[in-house]
Amino acid sequence: MVRPIAKWLSEYLSGRRIRQTRLVTKDGRCNIEHGNISYQNHFAYILDFWTTLVEIRWRFILFFFVASFTMSWFIFGLIWYWIARNNGDLTWQNPPQGNKPCVSNVYGLTTAFLYSVETQMTIGYGGRALTAQCPGAVALLIIQSIVGALINCFWCGMVMTKISLPKKRAKTITFSKTAVICPKNGTLCLQIRVANLRKTLMIGSQIYGKLLRTTVTAEGEAIILDQVNIDFIVDSGKDNLFFVCPLTLYHVIDKFSPFFEMAVDTLHQQEFELVVFLDGIAESTSSSCQVRTSYIPQEIMWGYKFQSIISRSKEGKYRVDFSNFSKMVPVPTAHCSYCFHNEKGHHHHARDGHQNQGFEVIDIDKPPCATKI
Repeated sequence: MVRPIAKWLSEYLSGRRIRQTRLVTKDGRCNIEHGNISYQNHFAYILDFWTTLVEIRWRFILFFFVASFTMSWFIFGLIWYWIARNNGDLTWQNPPQGNKPCVSNVYGLTTAFLYSVETQMTIGYGGRALTAQCPGAVALLIIQSIVGALINCFWCGMVMTKISLPKKRAKTITFSKTAVICPKNGTLCLQIRVANLRKTLMIGSQIYGKLLRTTVTAEGEAIILDQVNIDFIVDSGKDNLFFVCPLTLYHVIDKFSPFFEMAVDTLHQQEFELVVFLDGIAESTSSSCQVRTSYIPQEIMWGYKFQSIISRSKEGKYRVDFSNFSKMVPVPTAHCSYCFHNEKGHHHHARDGHQNQGFEVIDIDKPPCATKI
């Protein structure tokens, strides 16, 4: 009983430590803090208030939404109260018989606030109405109507912008939980699988990667988060991907690749983070979108390949089985890239595997875990 709990606690602490040390989380959020920012830079956030409001959480948006309307109602209510006071319309002023008020039935702060709400929200219950007694009240009515329209337009635009953020579209682009290293087309490749969960395409999609690691220069200077470009391609190239079904992206491990010096027994001892980016334009909204994820050495499996998830029935329908999206099978793979290029047959796995050549034609009636495309 104690041993399983200790094992679970050790795995939990290990996973939490990994999440804290990685720069980019699996869902694309950047794990970075900005410290010692000068006051002038903080003031820049206020100047760029539109971007600041778009990026803050919904709870603050709702708070500022309610606060802006409430404050405007209250401020204009005070002004209406001041106008009524100057005209002697308030109850405590004992207005004389036959006094013509600026606003009928406004005789206190509460009624002035109610009239402010009715004016700005164009409610018009009919109990309180503006008269022609005070020209200043007419001008205030026009000003408050314009201010109310501006506030409505601002928050409508803010909510629409926040709802239609490209980050929401990125939620329907998913990467495989792990990356694999195995032979492909006569070369040793690092492979990653990516899928578009919507039927609408990502136009002009481009895929690329950055390897983040700490390097030491010849002068002994340590460079934290040194970035190395990692090129990913598919069989049709690396630009303008036809992203209608899940794709397997691969990086060729040659002598120019930073993975060339790694081997199966040293890979998980390395300290690096592979960040993968996918840029594209959403077909339905024409907004640019970037999807990010990252892989640490423990999430890269040497000597495995992804299972096939695309099949074709006898009726000619293509289906995608997402239950096998991140599943892997072992394949014969050299221990290192040098072994692959110089010692053929020096494999990491003894069990044989097979390459997925094209679409496999199988008979499908009603697959339980398949998504029709």
